[in-house]
Amino acid sequence: MQRHRARRLHYDFRLEIDGVLASWAVPKGPTLDPGVRRAAIHVEDHPLEYFDFEGVIPAGEYGGGDVIVWDLGSWEPHGTDDPGAAVAAGELHVDLHGEKLRGRFVLIRTGRGRSAGGGGGGAGGDGGKEQWLLLHKHDDDAIEGWDPEDHPRSVLSGRTNDEVRADPYRQWRSGLPADQASQPVRRSAASPQAAGPGAGDPEAAGPGAAGSARRHIDPAREAELLALDTLGSGGMWEVFGRQLRVTNLDKVLFPPLPGEEPVTKRDLLRYSATVAPLLVSYLAGRALNMHRFPNGAGSPGFWHKELPSHAPKWLPRWDNPEAKAGESRTYLVVEEPAALLWAANFGAIEWHGWTSRVDRPDLPDYALIDLDPGEGTSWEDLLILARLHRTALDHLGVRARAKVTGRRGMQIWIPIERGPTFEATRGWVEQLSRTVGAVVPELVSWKWNVTERGGRARLDYTQNVRNKTLVAPYSPRPAPGAPVSAPIDWEELDDPDLRPDAFTIRSVGSRIAERGDLFDPVLDHDQRLPPLA
Repeated sequence: MQRHRARRLHYDFRLEIDGVLASWAVPKGPTLDPGVRRAAIHVEDHPLEYFDFEGVIPAGEYGGGDVIVWDLGSWEPHGTDDPGAAVAAGELHVDLHGEKLRGRFVLIRTGRGRSAGGGGGGAGGDGGKEQWLLLHKHDDDAIEGWDPEDHPRSVLSGRTNDEVRADPYRQWRSGLPADQASQPVRRSAASPQAAGPGAGDPEAAGPGAAGSARRHIDPAREAELLALDTLGSGGMWEVFGRQLRVTNLDKVLFPPLPGEEPVTKRDLLRYSATVAPLLVSYLAGRALNMHRFPNGAGSPGFWHKELPSHAPKWLPRWDNPEAKAGESRTYLVVEEPAALLWAANFGAIEWHGWTSRVDRPDLPDYALIDLDPGEGTSWEDLLILARLHRTALDHLGVRARAKVTGRRGMQIWIPIERGPTFEATRGWVEQLSRTVGAVVPELVSWKWNVTERGGRARLDYTQNVRNKTLVAPYSPRPAPGAPVSAPIDWEELDDPDLRPDAFTIRSVGSRIAERGDLFDPVLDHDQRLPPLA
C-alpha cells in the first residue's frame, strides 16, 4: 500500500496476482473500521518492480508527485484458489498480514466504467474506470474509528510524504522499462556504502532492497512508547495495532554497566518496539527459537521453542511436520512486529530465527560463518580471521555481511538463492573456512571439544544444518547492560575502537538512525555460491 500525493492524495492498494500488481486507488485510504466502506478505483496493473518504490515521480509525468510505502506485508485469498478470476468476477476476499493492515478485507465492484484502462498515478481522472468498494470484515483485527491518516509514516523508511518530497532518494521514470524505471536521486547518508564483499549501490541489489536499505527506527512509535512508559507494573498495552498484556515492567532483567542504571523489562519492551519493524524482515516466514530468561540475564536461561498453549490466537504458528517425539512441534513465526513484543514479554531475551523458511525447512537461504573464539583467542586474533574471510568473500564476488555477536564472537551471513541443501552449504562453508584457517593455523583449531581446542578459535561451519540457528541481528544478549548483536560495515573491521559488545539496547538505536540498517543486503536472496577451487 502506497500513500501517493499526485493531483490529489490517495492510497494505492496493490496485490501481487499472476505476476503483476493488481491495483486500486483508494482516495480516502483503507481502514480497519468494519463500519466504514471506502471507494476504490480499479486502475491498470503495475509491474512488480513498483511494489516498494518510494520517492518522487517527476512533475509532468503521469502520476507526478511523492510516494511512500505506507504498508507492506503478505496476503492470502479467501474462498478462492484463483484470485485473478475473482477480480474479473468483481469480488475478492483477502486476508492481509501487513504492519498496519491486518485481517480480512473485501473488494467488491459496484459499477463498470466505459474503459478498464487508464492509470492509477493520479486518482484524479476517475471517469471510465471500474468503481469498487474496499471494506474490512468484523473480525479480531477490526478497530472502530481507525483512520489511516493517524499513521502517516512509511514502513520502510519511517519518513512522511513531506520528508520524501523534500529529500527524495529515488525517482520513477515511467518512460523507461520497469526494471530501470526506479532511478537514484542521490545516495542516502543513512545507507553508507561500505567497502568489502558485496559493496556497491544497494538500490541495484534487486526488488525490495531500495526501500529496506533505508529503514530505521520509526518515529511514529513515540505515542505507543509513551503509553508503555506511563503503565504501572503492568497492564494492557496497545502497540502495532495489537493489545498485549504486559507484566512485571519494573523487573530488572540485565545488571547495569558501570555508571548506568539496570535494564528493566520495560526497557527491553521499549527497545523491542523500536527494532521490531526492522527485525520482521529477517524473521518473517521462519520458525523462531526463543532463549528465555524469565528471571533475568543473571539467572539460568533455557531454550523455549514450543509456542505455549496460552499464546494469543493471532500469533502466527508453524507445525513442524518432521518433529520427533519429545521435540518442539508448534513454533512461533514472527510475521508482524507485535509478535516479537509478545516474545519479549514472554521472557525471550534472545531471538534466533531458522536459516530456512517454513514452506521449505529443508532448503536454507543463508550460509553461515560463525567465528567462535576460544579461551585464548584475543579480540585482535578474531579480527584477523574476520578480515581473512572478508578478503576471501570479496575475491569470490560473494555478497555477505558481518555482525558482532554482543558477546565475544562474530558472525558472517551469506544470502543465497534457495536450492542447495544444508549438506551443500555446510560443505561450502567448511571448505572456505579451512582455506582461511590454513593461512593462520596457529589461531584455529578444528577440534569441537573445548578442552581439546587449546584455547584457539573455532570456525564453526556446523551451524549450517536444519534447526541450527545463529542469533538474529539486533537481538539482545543476556549480559550486563543488554548488549546487542549488531551489524557492522566491513570497513569497521579496521576500526581500533570496535568491540564485540560495544552496542547495547540503549545505544544501537542512534546507530541505526545515523547509519541505516547495515545488514540489509542479506535480505536479497538472489546469489548462488560459486565453486571453490
